[in-house]
Amino acid sequence: MRQLSEHLYQHEDTCYVYVIVNGSEAVLIDFGSGSVLDELAAIGVERVTDVLMTHHHRDQGQGLSRAEASGIRIWVPHHEQDLFSNVDLHWYGRQIYNNYDVRQDRFSLLEPVAIAGTLKDHSRHVFGGRAFQIVPTPGHTIGSISIMTELDGVKAAFTGDLIAGPGKVWSMSATQWTYNGSEGVVSTVLSVSDLRELELDMLLPSHGVVMSEPAAAIDPLVAILEQLLRLRGNEGVLDQCKEPDYREITPHLLLNMRSFANSYVLLSESGKALMIDYGYPSFNQAFYAGVDRSSRRPDLRQIAFLKKRYNVSCIDVVMPTHYHDDHLAGFNLLRDVEGAKTWVAESFADVLEQPERFDVPCLWYDPIPVDRRLPLGEPITWEEYTFRLYEQPGHTLYAVAISFEVDGKHVVAIGDQQGTDGKLNNYVYKNKFRSHDYVLSAALYRELKPDIIISGHWDPLEVTDDYLEQLARDGESLRQLHDELLPLSEIDMGAEGFCAWIKPYQIELAAGGSAGAITVEVLNPLPVTERVTVRLAAASEGLVIEAPEQVVELAAGAIGELRFDLTAEASVRGVKRARIAADVTVGTRKLGQQADAIVTMV
Repeated sequence: MRQLSEHLYQHEDTCYVYVIVNGSEAVLIDFGSGSVLDELAAIGVERVTDVLMTHHHRDQGQGLSRAEASGIRIWVPHHEQDLFSNVDLHWYGRQIYNNYDVRQDRFSLLEPVAIAGTLKDHSRHVFGGRAFQIVPTPGHTIGSISIMTELDGVKAAFTGDLIAGPGKVWSMSATQWTYNGSEGVVSTVLSVSDLRELELDMLLPSHGVVMSEPAAAIDPLVAILEQLLRLRGNEGVLDQCKEPDYREITPHLLLNMRSFANSYVLLSESGKALMIDYGYPSFNQAFYAGVDRSSRRPDLRQIAFLKKRYNVSCIDVVMPTHYHDDHLAGFNLLRDVEGAKTWVAESFADVLEQPERFDVPCLWYDPIPVDRRLPLGEPITWEEYTFRLYEQPGHTLYAVAISFEVDGKHVVAIGDQQGTDGKLNNYVYKNKFRSHDYVLSAALYRELKPDIIISGHWDPLEVTDDYLEQLARDGESLRQLHDELLPLSEIDMGAEGFCAWIKPYQIELAAGGSAGAITVEVLNPLPVTERVTVRLAAASEGLVIEAPEQVVELAAGAIGELRFDLTAEASVRGVKRARIAADVTVGTRKLGQQADAIVTMV
């Protein structure tokens, strides 16, 4: 145990564990094997209240089960929470054969630990009577954080394994997040550059040496990493990330030129800004090899530039065209840090607020609170602008077209409906695509007659009559081809191909408790009125379904709802992702287990 200052100690273990003393109590930064607990009495510490983790790697926290057993609260980076509390699911599902995901996410805990909470980017906390600020510093891992505080008159940051010393990192291998990629190198340059701007007095790494002159440690590291990027031919990616850029579609409508899915900014004369979509606003964030929570991390780098360049006072409102993560991953970050309000079409607000209820692709991992549910077709006012939102199924059922006037131009934001070439190739059946959806959107555009269409992944388009005619013609062809391919006269389960859906899809259930009402939506796909029988079945012992079989009479093509009560026996604990399914019979026709859902006993 090495004393660094009056209230700060450093314990050498599988990593450095920092001990911040407050009387007879202490807060720890990282935990290692847990041997630090055996040394605390020597410095007068009787109790550890909290341990704050900088990242998920095993050398940082392989002994955390000991902290859990001692009643110590464990706090972890928000984007890496599943690699602590649900790491067993990560181990079950992680690709091994034919694996091109080279992130070091298997350098994780062997068993899950209970966490007290998460440390969100830019958030502020008080632990042990001391204030801490969370600084997002991806590099060593995607979700890594640095933890900043003032300690014994010194402004310090605990940096995990971001930087190990002047011009040094602890691991180059950890910075490779995709097969032969350099995303972590680019992120390391950006992260240490951000720390340099904070004018810190000290950097305290998990491995390496304490740095009392941060700038002198950071500058040579940046120089060497930039040389490496030039040698790899990747310096352009760094330049794009370091230099945010907005394109003026009109003087008051901007396009973020560095985002993965397009994000738009509407400027008000008041200085406020409204954003349409805000997913991964930097090229370096899209898309890493994995699809788990720890592989996705939006940031605010573009926002600081926007405020300075265009004299924006605040991001007042953010509005999505649809629910996909690349269009709204940063909404909660804008809310937490910028105070932005989330306005969402009433037709899919539930998908944001209750993602666990839905079985559709590209859901964000966390619920996104909705401040205002916007009715379709009615005028919505923000500052000097008026919007109207229209249902726009196609790319996904849960989408809208957003119509507004700016600088004398009628603009319609269509999300990912189709590209500027007009080809209707962006529909996804699992997104609840229906064969006639593009007929509807073509008719909508003809009715709205926009001057400009702005979309999710393509340049703004000045609309012509030929373009609108092409959409109408191809939309009808798309419908006809599906109608020819599917046996609709015999059975019509739509382009999605199913006739039942269970909500919620993800169910949490306490031992001995009830999940409440489980809803099964069921479609009669036959061309005549029929009795539809639904039997809810559970694959795990201990899950009890009261009245598991129910019947409803439905007209041809009609959808009904049935409700089931699901409980767990008191002896059932620790089961994750148990399966239930809805077995459907329409008349005498057996269609089998059409829908599924997963149950976790907590």
